[in-house]
Amino acid sequence: MKKLVLIRHAKSSWDDPFLNDHERPLAERGYRDAPRMAQRFKKKDIYPDAIISSDAVRAKSTALIFAENLHFPKEKVKFNESLYMASSNTILNEIKKTKNNIKILFVFGHNPGFNEFIEKMGEDIDNLPTTGLFGFKFEVADWEEISKKNAKFWFFDYPKRKED
Repeated sequence: MKKLVLIRHAKSSWDDPFLNDHERPLAERGYRDAPRMAQRFKKKDIYPDAIISSDAVRAKSTALIFAENLHFPKEKVKFNESLYMASSNTILNEIKKTKNNIKILFVFGHNPGFNEFIEKMGEDIDNLPTTGLFGFKFEVADWEEISKKNAKFWFFDYPKRKED
């Protein structure tokens, strides 16, 4: 079984409206929400075997905060420019490149691609909010085999949702 967690970057700062979108940093709320959401994984004993992230500043920062909170080696986080504002097809293609020894993969990125990907895998979502987490399970041995027909909903969580 393979487990996939999509994590939308934390809230970004709009203090400088002229800043290049790729360079936009996290807002204060983003720095507050990211560690809180990472701690929810810790409470549920969910740890990544691999982390890939968009190379946009806000996604990188979010991924590194999660890595730190989950004691995942920061130098093993892979930053991928093709995940920046990626389509659902690009996201799927990047996930399919994952080595098969990886059981739990965390992917950090952006909307609208994540919303499209979730829907493409057969789930309904209005919007994956900032620092939102969406998990799938796939009954496959090989990441190459993941598709809508073997995707199963695992969980959906976000900062404003009350904890169990």
